[in-house]
Amino acid sequence: MTADEVLFTSESVTEGHPDKLCDQISDAMLDECIKQDPESRVACETATTTGTIIVCGEITTKAWVDVPTMVRGVVKEVGYIDAEYGFDYQSCGILTAIKEQSKEIAQGVDRSIEERAGTLPSRLNPRPSDPHELGAGDQGMMFGFAVRETPELMPLPITLAHRVARELAEARRRRSIPYLRPDGKTQVTVQYERGVPKRVHTVVVAAQHDPDVSHSRIEADIRDVVVKAAIPAQWLDAKTKYIVNGTGAFTIGGPMGDAGLTGRKIIVDTYGGYARHGGGAFSGKDPTKVDRSAAYAARYVAKNVVHAGLADRFEVQIAYDGHFGRPDLDLPWERLELAPVLARAAGAKAALA
Repeated sequence: MTADEVLFTSESVTEGHPDKLCDQISDAMLDECIKQDPESRVACETATTTGTIIVCGEITTKAWVDVPTMVRGVVKEVGYIDAEYGFDYQSCGILTAIKEQSKEIAQGVDRSIEERAGTLPSRLNPRPSDPHELGAGDQGMMFGFAVRETPELMPLPITLAHRVARELAEARRRRSIPYLRPDGKTQVTVQYERGVPKRVHTVVVAAQHDPDVSHSRIEADIRDVVVKAAIPAQWLDAKTKYIVNGTGAFTIGGPMGDAGLTGRKIIVDTYGGYARHGGGAFSGKDPTKVDRSAAYAARYVAKNVVHAGLADRFEVQIAYDGHFGRPDLDLPWERLELAPVLARAAGAKAALA
């Protein structure tokens, strides 16, 4: 390594990781409420350990949700379908502790501070259902970021870590590696030279597996079936290090191996530590929670600025008083319709990468 060389590492997790399982349960509750009642106010938290899942928080809605059935559906979809795992969708215990949103929070969200003060610009033509009338549910700051390192305009380390995690999950689902279980983590270290990514230095994978599978087989399968399918060959070389299940066996996973909690994977959900983070989590929160909606809006701004050719990397902060780089999904904050407008306004040529 020279003075111009830097290593940067980001991690990701599979859907069976206990924290990410909790995120998915909280979001499933949110989705069901919003589907039945678009004006639902949801702040849903989930915790899990051993054979128990606890769903709690503040929810004000006209929707009716069969919480145990919803939770079991998520656990089943994630892959905890066998009692041999020590945790499965049929036998896990489910507790709920849900109350309505605080009236003090509601009064600040139902009408924005500008609308309450009579300073909302008339051009916004406020109506009872107009989102311009809504207030932020809390104070806080959020960041949006984009960088010209990948087609998704995301940092390369987190992009590759996500790809490896996705390929690990797919290898389990399609049974190309038949002994895999749902829990897993990935980590990718990229070597930069003068700020430009040059190669993948290290790939770390923790893959939950059935007992009685040799470590050498797991290492070979993860390297050849997962990593090499997920990371383009241009980034790998003879010096790339592979570390698979570095602690040895990984048969006890999911909530049996580690407690899970909504909102503990906020760096995984954003930029992998490459950009700043305001500290707020996303999952289980309706759009009046600016931890989520403002972070999405900030990503939208940053991505359009970079795609327009105005910058190679761009970070924006939003502050209030009171998940990125997924081309496979049509996410509003990943769209680029503003980029040509910005480029024309700045006299720049939009980059089409």
